[in-house]
Amino acid sequence: MVCKKSTFLLLLPLLLQIALTFVQPFSGDHHHHSLLSDKDALLEFKRTIRSDPGSALNNWDEAFDVCNFTGVKCGRLRHRVVKLRLNGTEIWGLLSPFIANLTHLRILDLSENQLYGYIPSEFASLRYLHRLRLGGNILEGPIPDSLSHISKLSYLSLESNILTGTIPASVFSNCTSLLYVDLSHNFFIGEIPAEVGYLTEVWVLNLYSNFLKGKLPVSLSNCSLLLSLDVENNHLSGELPSEVVVKLRDIMFLYLSYNSMVSHDDNTNLEPFFTSLTNCTSLVELELAALGLGGRLPKAIGDLGIRLSTIHLEDNQIFGEIPQNIANLSSLTWLNMSTNLLNGTIPEELSKLKNVERLILSTNSLTSTIPASLGNITWMGLLDLSKNKLLGKIPETLGNLNRLNYLFLNDNFLSGEIPPSLGLCRDLYKLDLSYNRLTGSIPPQISGLTEMRIFLNLSHNLLQGPLPVELSKMESIQEMDLSSNNLTGIIFPQLSSCISVRLINFSHNSLQGQLPDSLGDLQNLESFDLSSNSLSVGNVGVAENMGNSTANMLHGSIGYIAPDAGDQPVEVKKMWEVAIGELIELGILCTQESPSTRPTMLDVADDLVRLKRYLDGDTEAIP
Repeated sequence: MVCKKSTFLLLLPLLLQIALTFVQPFSGDHHHHSLLSDKDALLEFKRTIRSDPGSALNNWDEAFDVCNFTGVKCGRLRHRVVKLRLNGTEIWGLLSPFIANLTHLRILDLSENQLYGYIPSEFASLRYLHRLRLGGNILEGPIPDSLSHISKLSYLSLESNILTGTIPASVFSNCTSLLYVDLSHNFFIGEIPAEVGYLTEVWVLNLYSNFLKGKLPVSLSNCSLLLSLDVENNHLSGELPSEVVVKLRDIMFLYLSYNSMVSHDDNTNLEPFFTSLTNCTSLVELELAALGLGGRLPKAIGDLGIRLSTIHLEDNQIFGEIPQNIANLSSLTWLNMSTNLLNGTIPEELSKLKNVERLILSTNSLTSTIPASLGNITWMGLLDLSKNKLLGKIPETLGNLNRLNYLFLNDNFLSGEIPPSLGLCRDLYKLDLSYNRLTGSIPPQISGLTEMRIFLNLSHNLLQGPLPVELSKMESIQEMDLSSNNLTGIIFPQLSSCISVRLINFSHNSLQGQLPDSLGDLQNLESFDLSSNSLSVGNVGVAENMGNSTANMLHGSIGYIAPDAGDQPVEVKKMWEVAIGELIELGILCTQESPSTRPTMLDVADDLVRLKRYLDGDTEAIP
């Protein structure tokens, strides 16, 4: 035995030399040949690309080493191409089946481009592929069944294409190593295959924005490692999947919105589903919007865990009161329960939700007053309590919300004065207090809202007094509606400082005097409604200046008052009758529904000049 071992050791250098002499060259030729075939496949792929605006494929050439091609990576020994990443390079062309010749490919990422055609069935040859990303292209047709032969797939991303047909059950039953599946934003039809339950290791399943129907398969309960399930914007039906979610203990993101699901017991009982959700202790976001859900919100909603940050329950048929223990959800940042049938009061306990950034309770039947304690939620960026039956005054404490961007209290029964403290909400973009019973004058502190960028709507109230000159400090505002109040006084010249304004509506007030010439500087103005006031045009140059844009229109009658014609000669009375008739006709034209049929400000100016000449004695000015 010792002799044989010694002999082997003596022969070892010779054996190694033989291996180096014969085996290595043969192996090298083989791998060299394989690398050449990979290069040929890539060059064939390039030939189908019709546009390469980023020059990503410039060095894809016979003269270059294939392992140095942009987006290409070879294996450690540089024998084969193992990765192809051209995501986001904006290449446009046919998705070539020659990619399937890269048989050692581990990662294929062609996402966010403009590749068209079908997913080649030849991709079944990519048996080592772990990641397939083709999302964000314009691929069409069905997912080929042969894709299920890529059994090592862990990441499948085909979202945002125009893929059609049903989802092949075989992809779920054969590719059981999938961790991430995204088939969203396509045109898939049919039911979600029950075989989805074979994906026992899947973390993310995105099927949203398709045309899928039927119930969520109960087999989804086998996917116990799911972190995110998104099936929004489909045609799914059936009861809320209590028996599924109760098994998804680790789920963090559950999105079921915009389907046709119902609650238990003929859409009257939400308790079983919310009770099952209490098992999901890692839940962060829950979206159940626009499902048509009926029933009362159960107390179990307050037991959904301290990690829950987002709840969407809008556009349903949920009735009853808001449970007070919803305040237990201390991490909540977004609560939307708008457009339901909720009644009762707004719970004082909501003020304990210190992290809430968006609170939306609009379009319900909530009553009583707005809790002053809401002013303690200093992170609030959006507060929408519009279209309810709220009474009483607007709390002064809302002025504490110094991060507030959007405040909607319109369409309620609020009374009293506008609190000056709202002027402290200096980051407001939109403020809507319209359709209430607010009284008093517009507080001058409104000047603090210099960052108001979108709109201010105080219309349809009982506001009195003059227009505050402080409104002129809103240089970025786009729309200003103070119509249907009891405002008096003049329109001040400084209003021309609102250089971004597109719409002004001061109609149905008691404003007087002439329009200031400076309004001609409002070059972005598209709509200016002063009807039902007692204003006069004054210098027609105002209209001429606003006419720099043909979109600038003056809506309604501006309230031009003719002098008393009681003791005037018949000829003068007749002239005024003609002039008033012309003004009425002009007013009707200015209030046409379609902007394209309204006269431009230049046309209005010409007509007003003509009327002025006529009233000055030029009887030929009006034919």
